[in-house]
Amino acid sequence: MSVSAVPDSAPADADTVPGPPRDGLRRTMRSRHLVMIAMGGVIGSGLFLSSGFTVSQAGPLGAVLAYVVGAFVVWLVMACLGELAVAYPVSGAFHVYASRSIGPATGFATAWLYWLTWAVALGSEFTACGLLMQRWFPGVGVWVWCVVFAAVVFGVNAFSARVFGETEYWFSLVKVIAVVALIVFGGAALAGFHPLAEGGSHPVLLENFHTSDGLFPHGFSGVLVTVLAAFYAFSGSELIGVAAGETENPAEAVPKALRVTVVRLLVFFVGAITVIAATIPYDQVGLDESPFVTVFSSIGFPYAADAMNFVIITALLSAGNSGLYSCARMLFSLAEEKQAPQALRRLSRRGIPLTALSLSMLGGLASLVSSVAAPETVYLVLVSIAGFAAVGVWMSIAAAQFFHRRAFVRAGGDSGALPYRTPLYPVVPVLAFVLCLASLVGIALDPAQATALYFGVPFVAGCYLYHWLRHGRRRTAGVVA
Repeated sequence: MSVSAVPDSAPADADTVPGPPRDGLRRTMRSRHLVMIAMGGVIGSGLFLSSGFTVSQAGPLGAVLAYVVGAFVVWLVMACLGELAVAYPVSGAFHVYASRSIGPATGFATAWLYWLTWAVALGSEFTACGLLMQRWFPGVGVWVWCVVFAAVVFGVNAFSARVFGETEYWFSLVKVIAVVALIVFGGAALAGFHPLAEGGSHPVLLENFHTSDGLFPHGFSGVLVTVLAAFYAFSGSELIGVAAGETENPAEAVPKALRVTVVRLLVFFVGAITVIAATIPYDQVGLDESPFVTVFSSIGFPYAADAMNFVIITALLSAGNSGLYSCARMLFSLAEEKQAPQALRRLSRRGIPLTALSLSMLGGLASLVSSVAAPETVYLVLVSIAGFAAVGVWMSIAAAQFFHRRAFVRAGGDSGALPYRTPLYPVVPVLAFVLCLASLVGIALDPAQATALYFGVPFVAGCYLYHWLRHGRRRTAGVVA
């Protein structure tokens, strides 16, 4: 790894901690920040807005099963990520994992895939926030809110990693409270306790799971499509790896954060989907209203629509916050590996890669403009590649762990001495890779999602070609322990 980009004489500030890492970024975040960053990246508009569509496609039981499978795949990938994050506790981590364990061209392609994923998300989230603000401020243009929210998110990221971590912690906490409230109050209503509900009947327990069309009203194909969607719904959990380079004591904080995150995601996602599916008949849910609003309204929750509007805006800002952070660290990491202009390594006095941060924000704003000016062409391509990238990055993590452990053992290393090791090697990384690959094959069979392959595969091939032309067959010297 390169020598720190921060001069030794750099003045200390409130976020400075003893012994900065070699890459110059400050280790100021803790395990609780990592957990909430991952939760913030996963729990978003997909759960608050699109979960009803998931239930309508797969049926009540099918939707629950799809999210259970999704959570299982997340556990497999996170188990691989844990070993790598402790071995390589650097910013922009899984780009480095792939570079060191597989090859620099794979790392290069992984980094640009992931950067583009979040750059596209930035544009989408700012636009969605502006549209949601129209509920309360119909006279203010959407573009005004886009500028305001972009400035807020940029400011939070530009100040310090600790400020980013704290802000993301509280953003994510709002979403977690909303999900917990849905599970607790919705579950109580299903058990027969709903004193605020006005008239009408409320379903009891899981009676909605027995539909007139059977347990799987649209057949197994509906469940399969939903499983693919569930994989994408859980994307963002890998942000723990991105933040490992700015975490205090990563050998302890990262594994703890991974365990807690997987358990919470399983409880929150599966619990929320179960309550939604049990409360709203599958043929009455859709995209016209958040299923959270429907559930809270059915049990008499006051101001349900306004409350959820606030929560969804918070969810979008949280995703944008994490997205900009991830984009900047990916560019910084590419520069550290000498695969991007060295200007992207420049750090502020507080240890923030401001050049990489600014370029990432410009990418997000370009995505925002394309979503308005060219939604059927440029933006469609960007969104398709971004969707493809989520699973592609997971495959990269699984493959990197497989090759990392193999190289470590062949070099005479004792896997039992690793601070954190992926269990059941090589079954876990192989199974994670195969299931992710199967999801990409499934995408090809679904016309609605096949566009991701049409643009995603050529984009990856282009990254490999560019890297070969620019850097030849040069390999980066890897570290196996």
